[in-house]
Amino acid sequence: MKTTSKHKCGWCLGDPLYEAYHDTEWGVPVYDDDTLFEFLTLETFQAGLSWITILRKRENFRNAFDDFDYKKIAGYSQEKIDTLLKNAGIIRNKLKIKATVTNAQAFIKVQKEFGSFSHYIWGFVDGKPIKNKLDHHKNIPANTSLSDTISADLKKRGFKFVGSTVVYAHMQATGMVNDHEVDCFRYHEI
Repeated sequence: MKTTSKHKCGWCLGDPLYEAYHDTEWGVPVYDDDTLFEFLTLETFQAGLSWITILRKRENFRNAFDDFDYKKIAGYSQEKIDTLLKNAGIIRNKLKIKATVTNAQAFIKVQKEFGSFSHYIWGFVDGKPIKNKLDHHKNIPANTSLSDTISADLKKRGFKFVGSTVVYAHMQATGMVNDHEVDCFRYHEI
């Protein structure tokens, strides 16, 4: 009996965790603020590292950062930050940990101004995903003029570690842009 395997984007192949993330999450439009903040936090920590490193520590991050509860994180004390700096299960980068607290505070301000962070961030794409037509994962850009614009606006609003590459990764992860290869089974599903 012949088995047929579905074509997947080349960047995820070979690691079951990466493939599961690709098959179920990457590129799926996310409109709820809780999940948007989780991805923003994870991408902040990814800066300079590989995404698989962050995925492998995702549950540790979830536990360390109170299930990514931005309202709690916004009020973290120096004592809590010091505890996080000792947590071997996460990336112990002082600037990224402090940026997460700052970003939670800025996130809440954006919610107050726009009604939700989702309304704000999705407003950059008129609420609909951009569907690119990439034939190979190596053709995926690291950033775009739109991610440059969003990055600059986030920085103006007080967010940290939100360079254009981090923002583009956020756009991909949360489905603002569909960068699955056109032959990938997920391209047309999402």
